[in-house]
Amino acid sequence: MPRGRILVVDDEVSVRESVRLVLDQAGYEVIEAEDGARAMETVQSGDNPSRLDAVILDLYMPKIHGQEVIFFLRSKFPAIPIIVLTGKPDVPDIIRSFDEGVVDFLVKPVHPDNLLASVAKAVQGRGRSPSQ
Repeated sequence: MPRGRILVVDDEVSVRESVRLVLDQAGYEVIEAEDGARAMETVQSGDNPSRLDAVILDLYMPKIHGQEVIFFLRSKFPAIPIIVLTGKPDVPDIIRSFDEGVVDFLVKPVHPDNLLASVAKAVQGRGRSPSQ
């Protein structure tokens, strides 16, 4: 059984692949979305969103900005932890993200240990043990 089910949302294929590799090796199940619009579709699809243990989300993506995705997730699925992973850290974005309920804010490139620690904390907060 996977340690948790994680949605990774980033418009950069290389970032999604790197995050997937780290999470796969740690025993997580990973779902990918290339932008905010696809992330919102994925979460609303017939695949039960309550099975998501966390979302890792870039802020600066085409179509829909990550802040809009955060607002959407908070309004529709408030129990799903959100981790922001961005290459453009900006103090107002950091403050706004935490104000909207983000559980962590990571800066690209992120060290695999930091990523795994953040995901483990989010999954535990969701009510699953990282050893499950």
